[in-house]
Amino acid sequence: MRLRPRSLRAQLFTAIGVILLLSAALTLGVGGLLTHRAVDRATLHDLSHQADLVARQGQSDLFLGGHLPQLAPYLKRQNERVVVLSSLDTPSPTVYRKTLVALRAGRGVDGSITIAGTADYFAARAVNGKGFVLLRPHRNVSADWLPFLNALAIAAAAGMLLAGLISLLLARLVTRPLRRVALASRALAEQNVSEPVPVEGATELRSLATSFNEMAEQLAVAREAERSFLLSVSHELRTPLASVRGYSEALADGAIAPAEAAETIGREALRLERLVHDLLDLARISRSEFSIDSAPLDLRDVAEEARRRFQTQAESFGVRLEVVVEGSALAYGDHDRLLQVSSNLIENALRATPPGGAVRIVASAGELAIEDTGPGLDPEELPHAFERFYLYSRYGSERAVGTGLGLAIVKELVDGMCGTVAVVSKPGAGTRFSVRLPLQPQVGESGPARGAVKTV
Repeated sequence: MRLRPRSLRAQLFTAIGVILLLSAALTLGVGGLLTHRAVDRATLHDLSHQADLVARQGQSDLFLGGHLPQLAPYLKRQNERVVVLSSLDTPSPTVYRKTLVALRAGRGVDGSITIAGTADYFAARAVNGKGFVLLRPHRNVSADWLPFLNALAIAAAAGMLLAGLISLLLARLVTRPLRRVALASRALAEQNVSEPVPVEGATELRSLATSFNEMAEQLAVAREAERSFLLSVSHELRTPLASVRGYSEALADGAIAPAEAAETIGREALRLERLVHDLLDLARISRSEFSIDSAPLDLRDVAEEARRRFQTQAESFGVRLEVVVEGSALAYGDHDRLLQVSSNLIENALRATPPGGAVRIVASAGELAIEDTGPGLDPEELPHAFERFYLYSRYGSERAVGTGLGLAIVKELVDGMCGTVAVVSKPGAGTRFSVRLPLQPQVGESGPARGAVKTV
């Protein structure tokens, strides 16, 4: 069973160590080979130079008897020897045949030769029709280049040690941000809270830390929104349920007329039904399979269909419901989803508009607007108009309002159609909700498209 380092730092250090060993071995091998060849060339060059000096001194007749004995002590100190060739025509064990041919032609020859199992460098020269061979053993050269090899080994060891220290620091620099992200992730999973991770290190590590911090922030916002949503839903459920329970107990005790109790219980049950319906709509929108079928459409048709749907309700409220078309009213979106959006806006407008007022459905190129003559909204309320339960919590006790989820559903449906929704209002001057849609398919779409809606 093979054991592998568990930590990333250990794995990095091990991998770098293996690479350093292989690099050192390769450096020593190649460096030793190149050094050996360089020493060989230098030795052969030195031997050739000495042979040339001896040859120039040997131009006199005293060569054989005079100069060579004088050179013997000097040559012996270098472990060199001289072999005299009395004839350049007679083969000798100290020279190759082709060397004799070159000497007869007056050319000097340098190289290596093996004599009686001993490898030697040689330099052969011709002098006055005769010749000589200067020999130096290879083993001397081996002793010459071994110090260079030792120096290479020491340099490689020092380099490995320095590289090892640097790799240890680099491994720590790489793994420290990763360890911080891991600890922060564990804290986020166990305690639902985490301190921001320092953004440092290489580009990839900085990107990882930034992404984690953004994820932690978004998760904190989502959890707070979920908590707020659950509190709001529980509050909205508590009120009608308390009313139903109170009237049912009063009815059981005979303290209230059955008709009055039935009317109140039915009204609260209807509100609960609408609240559950809106919650189911939000749940569907939040699911990835919820889709938008975008296609070219005429907003005039959407406006007329919405008017027909709410005409009876508008008459019961004593409110005029009008359709205004301003020129071409073409757009690109989902007919059914847009009808759902306009229905939510019209229903809210009808509730907010007092008897004798008017609600207008205005269709123009790429825009569908719902205008009312109701009490309007305060300026500080406009940025929060599409938040769940926000307007209901402000006006639930003053006006006839819905469940508090209608505008949130409108916002998400319009986002799904790649559009925007905005509100303009002044206290006492009515309110205008405008839905803007693209006039043509967005980039990446061709014809009817299905796009998942993102939850806000």
